[in-house]
Amino acid sequence: MSKKWTDKPSLLAPVVFGAIVLMFLLQGFSSQPEVVLDRATRAETIDKLVAALNDHYVFPDKARQIEAVLKRRQQEGKYDGITSGYRLAGQLAADIRDVARDRHLKVGYHPRLALPDDVVAPPPTSLAQWEERYNFLERMVLRDEASREVKQVHRMKHNIGYMKMTSFPDAFLMRERYAEAMDELADTDGLVVDLRQNGGGDPQAVALLISYFVDGRTRLNDLWDRDTGKTVQHWTEDKLDGKRYGGKKPVIILVGPGTASAGEDFAYTMQALKRAAVVGERTWGGAHPNQAYQLSEHFFAWVPKQRTISPITGTNWEGVGVTPDVAVSEESAFAVARKLIRRRIRDSAPLVAAARH
Repeated sequence: MSKKWTDKPSLLAPVVFGAIVLMFLLQGFSSQPEVVLDRATRAETIDKLVAALNDHYVFPDKARQIEAVLKRRQQEGKYDGITSGYRLAGQLAADIRDVARDRHLKVGYHPRLALPDDVVAPPPTSLAQWEERYNFLERMVLRDEASREVKQVHRMKHNIGYMKMTSFPDAFLMRERYAEAMDELADTDGLVVDLRQNGGGDPQAVALLISYFVDGRTRLNDLWDRDTGKTVQHWTEDKLDGKRYGGKKPVIILVGPGTASAGEDFAYTMQALKRAAVVGERTWGGAHPNQAYQLSEHFFAWVPKQRTISPITGTNWEGVGVTPDVAVSEESAFAVARKLIRRRIRDSAPLVAAARH
């Protein structure tokens, strides 16, 4: 059995550990006491939240319904006695969920007078933008954290590969890691991708990883943007740093309620392409990419402004999750997946057909 590359010793480990400790210490010294809210702050927060939803939310009709509910409850005095920022954010989020059960629509609070850039600034779209945003120490820590999101990469018995990932960090941080992982797995006869605890991340990282599992340029999900009204097609990448796994060898993806957002994107898209069978329990159910907007001095909201559209299914997994090809408990999903891949290797039967029977 080959060694897991994530377990290889790193010369940077002591430095990174020290950097993390330093960052925690600095955060502790710079912490701010929670602000006691007054009527004006509550009103401003609600007004800005309503404006952000009306301007950006992917479903304008739902935004108007949310506005009506929040304004009615404001007039009824429901928020008058709330002086805690955390409590107000939680109450507004709960009231929104009564109207739109959108997993990515949230309200947040931060006690600092100025919200941290990584809360409200648009995410960087390139390595150059990312490097401009963070200093050397921060970049070193963030790179190390990103690489650790690929938890395990190794070969099992019968030459079956296994890869476990707990998120999809920004694609420009993961190119080298994905290349190392796929080089390690390239000559296995089948692969299990474990996303049962994958909380999501960057759609571009999803597209990058899927690129390893196809033989040519392949159209993935489209994204419709509320702000621009335009739909952008997303495709796999032609040039990769690692070895392609190819489009023929069997792949099974393990999922469960802890599989969310970009993790669902990977499973849903690979399933729609008939490139993988999905085994486990129904996933979280959040498909709309969001962006943070500052509401007032201490408040911000994550508002989904884009809608994912599969060119194959014509829809996405919002609110319903990804439906497994083989519905089993999370605990037994791994054992079932190994049996299915062994059967596929032995009998050369189509994997998805075998999984559904």
